[in-house]
Amino acid sequence: MTSMEKITYRPARDELAYTFGGRMPVAHLRSGDLLEVATEDCFGGLVRGPGDLPSQVCRMPYLNPVSGPFFIEDAEPGDTLAIHLISIVPARDWGVSSTFPHFGALTSTSHTATLQPPLEERVWVYGIDRQAGTVRFQATESDHTVDLPLDPMIGTIGVAPGGFEARSTIVPDTHGGNLDTPELRAGATIYLGVNVHGAMLALGDGHARQGEGEACGVGVEIATTTTLAVEVIKGVPAMWPRLETDTSIMSIGCARPLEDAYRIAQNDLVGWVESLAGLETLDAYQLVSQAGRAPIGNVCDPNYTILAAIDKALLPSADPAYGGVHSRLRQSAAGLR
Repeated sequence: MTSMEKITYRPARDELAYTFGGRMPVAHLRSGDLLEVATEDCFGGLVRGPGDLPSQVCRMPYLNPVSGPFFIEDAEPGDTLAIHLISIVPARDWGVSSTFPHFGALTSTSHTATLQPPLEERVWVYGIDRQAGTVRFQATESDHTVDLPLDPMIGTIGVAPGGFEARSTIVPDTHGGNLDTPELRAGATIYLGVNVHGAMLALGDGHARQGEGEACGVGVEIATTTTLAVEVIKGVPAMWPRLETDTSIMSIGCARPLEDAYRIAQNDLVGWVESLAGLETLDAYQLVSQAGRAPIGNVCDPNYTILAAIDKALLPSADPAYGGVHSRLRQSAAGLR
């Protein structure tokens, strides 16, 4: 890994991207570099109050913008890109959420058509207190208010897909994309398989917090200032996104129906445990079956997202994942802050 350099990028509105793939890079990074990047919320900052109904102030397909893409030098197809999320800071003292007609887990959609009226479109505004570490929910039809823990995350992060494809930022798949899992918080390292020369990393769609499953389809949407570090892992492919924290490893599956996403994540984690801990396949399967977790990311996007997770402490004498890149990036970044 080369010495770490810090790069700052703050896009203008017309520089935001709405696809992974099909875009020229906005900046170049080297393996080991630190990036501080401004990201916009999923509405592009256009929903600011109860009167700003997304259907009126936003225009398809200009939803869920990402900052980037960033060309990662020396990243080639067949490599894996490690991205360590160092910090995710809300850029404003407010966030928004909403309900949409025909969108979300508890309404009819174009894929699940039923003879029922669409949900009312409504906007909730959340006050964010960074010092107190809270996000304030205020009911719109009563006086109920409650402070929830501030838990910033990046909803959308990915690289360009292969096969000359350009994928909408709303879609999660093998390249990453709109994963919408609360596990993508500061301190996590995400591993993404490289499909094109330079990887073409992009990210956005910050949430101040989100419940598992993102049932209504919208988290507490925020603009962020996100700092991350990257490293190219040469010659090691990744079929699906993976996550690592100080305590856990996680595989991510994206598909419809949800059971297929579940199988993808579980299958990948069993193989990962097998290779890290030197376990036979069925032994790894048994350990994951009895000690694993399956946090749900989203059940509302074009593909659903679910994770398979296990604590690293349960893998005795396991080799560090990807040669210890998670710890290396965390320690190097800490030395620069």
